[in-house]
Amino acid sequence: MQTFKTSKARENILARIRKSLGEEKIPMPFPEAEKTHTDIYARSGYSAEEVFAETFIGLGGKFIFVESEQELLTSISAIYENNEWKQLLCADPQLVNHFKTNNIDIVLPASPSIESADACITSCEAIIARTGSILLTSAQNMGRTAPVYYPVHIVFAYLDQVVYDIEDGLKLLKKKYGTSLPSMINLTTGPSRTADIEKTLVVGVHGPAEIYCILINGER
Repeated sequence: MQTFKTSKARENILARIRKSLGEEKIPMPFPEAEKTHTDIYARSGYSAEEVFAETFIGLGGKFIFVESEQELLTSISAIYENNEWKQLLCADPQLVNHFKTNNIDIVLPASPSIESADACITSCEAIIARTGSILLTSAQNMGRTAPVYYPVHIVFAYLDQVVYDIEDGLKLLKKKYGTSLPSMINLTTGPSRTADIEKTLVVGVHGPAEIYCILINGER
């Protein structure tokens, strides 16, 4: 077996790398930035939900604000009728029960066996104001498939789920799940899109072509 000797110059370089890795990390040039990022929005006079709505709409999302869960059902019913959908799924068992309690029979419980539907409703873990994103995980019912498989994705969230930045959303997950974080954490930012096809923006290639976010003025 042939052996290779390491040159002295190479050993010197590796030694310096090992020494650097063992030393303290270079401090951030502006350490106060992480501590005060939420103050930017506070000083602007806009709330987190206002920042989210503006950013989300700018990305092509459709935003609706409602005062109660009852208004949520009314809004979803209106969307269903206006689009003349034939099949609407819901991956959130609690919301399915709300529809049944109110004798609204426009939704079916989402199931992997139902491969074709016009749209699917899901809850979310959080919504991120700065990026206009929706935070989803595999811990939700059909969390891997429901948000991406159907042509239209309808997300509902409560006011206490709105956070300013991604870091704040991850803190909510850690608070909720502790050390047992879901195996998939996903950020959805606007409808599915790509510009890989002759540099032309195409929407709805790898996921929903439309995404609604209905924000409820209340807590979970």
